[in-house]
Amino acid sequence: MSQSKLCKGVVIGAIVGAAVSMFDRKTREHTVETMKNIKDSVIYYAKNRDEFQQLVYEKIEKMQKLYEDTTENVNFIMEKIDEMKEIPSTVQAIVEDTKAAFSSKEEK
Repeated sequence: MSQSKLCKGVVIGAIVGAAVSMFDRKTREHTVETMKNIKDSVIYYAKNRDEFQQLVYEKIEKMQKLYEDTTENVNFIMEKIDEMKEIPSTVQAIVEDTKAAFSSKEEK
């Protein structure tokens, strides 16, 4: 029961908020202009479905390319992090080798 009240409250709040924001003239004008543009786009693409389909395919291809690029970047970063984890042991080995070299020279 509380979920139904929550949903109703959210919807009512959104409606009231939208109504209050329409008191501002610039907001009203911008909203009307945006709605006209959306209406024109819907009418255009309803008449030109092939063009709309091509547009959707292009957006899908862009998203797939973005996903692939992001995956490659994450993998590259993970490889570099793994390499950096090995640096302290490599540095420690160099320090120990240097220390051993100096110690052997002092003994001679």
